[in-house]
Amino acid sequence: MSEEAGAGPGGSSSGLCWASLLSCFSLACSYVGSLYVWKSHLPRDHPAVIKRRFTSVLIVSCLSPAFIWVWKEVTGIKPGTSLLALMGFRLEGILPAMLLPLLLTMVLFLGPLIQLSMDCPWDLLDGLKVAFDPHFWVLCLTDMRWLRNQVIAPLTEELVFRACMLPMLVPCTGLGPAVFTCPLFFGVAHFHHVIEQLRFRQGSTASIFLSAVFQFSYTAVFGAYTAFIFIRTGHLVGPVLCHSFCNYVGFPAVGAALEHPQRLLVVFFYLLGVVLFLLLLHPMTDPAFFGHLPICSLSRLSSAANSISSLSLCS
Repeated sequence: MSEEAGAGPGGSSSGLCWASLLSCFSLACSYVGSLYVWKSHLPRDHPAVIKRRFTSVLIVSCLSPAFIWVWKEVTGIKPGTSLLALMGFRLEGILPAMLLPLLLTMVLFLGPLIQLSMDCPWDLLDGLKVAFDPHFWVLCLTDMRWLRNQVIAPLTEELVFRACMLPMLVPCTGLGPAVFTCPLFFGVAHFHHVIEQLRFRQGSTASIFLSAVFQFSYTAVFGAYTAFIFIRTGHLVGPVLCHSFCNYVGFPAVGAALEHPQRLLVVFFYLLGVVLFLLLLHPMTDPAFFGHLPICSLSRLSSAANSISSLSLCS
């Protein structure tokens, strides 16, 4: 590494942290603000609104690496690796980075997946026929909401809120605290849904804000998980695939599970999924599967205490 711990504006660690936090805050505001540059009286799910928002968030996402570049110039940090590798764009270990985090997430959602299979009118053969039917994918790719939820949102949100923010936070906080700091920007960014819900009167004010608090909590926890995946694998592809999968499955329908005709079996798989997830979390994200982790080198720039706490995430 070219810079010593505590490097930053004026040579102070507090200056480095202020630069990191302000850069992340500016990036989050740019992402959310891009959704509202278009004036429209239509709801967010209207295809015309979705298309315009695709344009603006893709522009911000393409410009997001510039935030890291400016942050590096301001702080004097020299990561010793390419910007793309730091952001998780690399080939080393890409296959396990695609498969293992997604499989781990499916284990966590074992209960909801079993519940879905029980309630689905299709058998396995019918499901495979649909999955390999080109017409099915044509319908998906021409559905603006599907594209938003399964492709554009996972890709741009993970790029902005994980791949760009974590490299800026790690030298300030260390890897461990960064896992829990980064999702706060992600969670707060989702509060913008309140504006549209109030605007279109989609419920009472109390219910809308209660829903926003729940969504903040859920997205913050999910953000911590994908930040963990990003750091442990050094790849962006894993968080993107996990994000897309979770958007498809949705939040576990625990209430429906408790009222299911085969309640005991469904609840058993819910609990089994959580237990297996906790047991497999570290083994299935072992950095040995993914090669050199560029972001881990940045943890050496944080304080000695944070550097020591970061070792478990990088090994």
